Amino acid sequence: MYRTLEKVPPVSKRLIASYVLDWVIIFATAGAGLALGRFEPHKRHFSLMDPTISFPYTEKELVPIWLAGVISGGMPIVLVIIVSLVFVPGPTVPVGTPKAVVWRRKLWELHVGLLGLGLSLATALFFTEATKNIFGKPRPDMLSRCQPDIENWKNYIVGGYELGSMDGRVVSAAICQQTDSKKLDDGFRSYPSGHSSTAAAGLLYLSLFLASKLSVRIPFAMPSASALSRADAYAAFPVSERKSTSPEPYEPLAKPAGKAFHAFRSQAASPPLYLLFLITVPFSVGVFIAASRWYDYRHHGFDILFGFTMGAILAIYSFRFYHTPISAGAGWAWGPRSHRHAFWSGIGLFGYRSNAGEVHQHQQYSEVSGRDMTELRGPTPDIEANHLSADRARNDYELQQMRHQQQDSGFDFGTHPTTQSNRI
Repeated sequence: MYRTLEKVPPVSKRLIASYVLDWVIIFATAGAGLALGRFEPHKRHFSLMDPTISFPYTEKELVPIWLAGVISGGMPIVLVIIVSLVFVPGPTVPVGTPKAVVWRRKLWELHVGLLGLGLSLATALFFTEATKNIFGKPRPDMLSRCQPDIENWKNYIVGGYELGSMDGRVVSAAICQQTDSKKLDDGFRSYPSGHSSTAAAGLLYLSLFLASKLSVRIPFAMPSASALSRADAYAAFPVSERKSTSPEPYEPLAKPAGKAFHAFRSQAASPPLYLLFLITVPFSVGVFIAASRWYDYRHHGFDILFGFTMGAILAIYSFRFYHTPISAGAGWAWGPRSHRHAFWSGIGLFGYRSNAGEVHQHQQYSEVSGRDMTELRGPTPDIEANHLSADRARNDYELQQMRHQQQDSGFDFGTHPTTQSNRI
């Protein structure tokens, strides 16, 4: 039997301020990226004989920039909101849990989901625009934009040599007669691809977010020391060990005679394939957006690959910055920072969640989670029930720690709803 907290503690204003600062930094980073996009880029010298920059200018892009922004930014925002409000906190909420507690969990997962997405998109925008300005690499359609002064081209030579029939001389951008400065400047923004980096930053992040919330991951189970020492843990069928001295040491679980052993293979299973297909859709759309830049002669191949790789790295980092690992986190985001460490942690501490005495608490938790859980749960019919009982035991311990920390950090709206219960 379980009981829930009767009152919902207030939220620490200091903690709220620390996350407001996070949002300010994200918007400032995005604003700086947009501002950099308005600066005139460095214009790298080029050769009029270079075939890689001689492609025609495509008037109608396959994926225009506004559509790329809607797909890479707007769609992830909408789906993060829907998933957080509909699927969170899941079926593990104890009966009688106050709605305020449930909604705080929903809003926390929503907040952190959007925070990670914002970090990914903002940093991708900033690094992309800054890199474009520094390199000033000509696009594949640059000569079409440039409209060079062919008759007087020798007046613009800045380097290179002419060897027989080979002309390796390069000219400056001053040769261009294009009157639309914006169109010309954009012709020197090939590296890296902004469409590719933004698509990866937003849509790969969305794929990771969906994989986390829908529990789509490669099956994995950590073998215990006892399992590794027993060959029957990897046998074709589960067996049980007899306590009696019998010429037949093992028998099927249908007739249990002693301690049961579950096959290692039964500790995990692959998710339905349609869920795997579902989470790959955003990633696939991102690949399509990146490929469209090659199709439209807007970027060279390396520009696209580098941009997508940069966006992917930022998406993975931003997701893990705020979320637990997909393979081990059960779909949850990390909890909020503590009140004391809302803005600063310092050397010698375990992070921004720890408080005074955290080392001692960690040791206590390790002792509880590491000992034989059969003392706490009693006999269970299968391994799934064993896991549930172990989770409840951890939840009981975490509830005690949460109550000790309430005075320090206010209500922990990152705490799992099941930790709001206590055995009586």
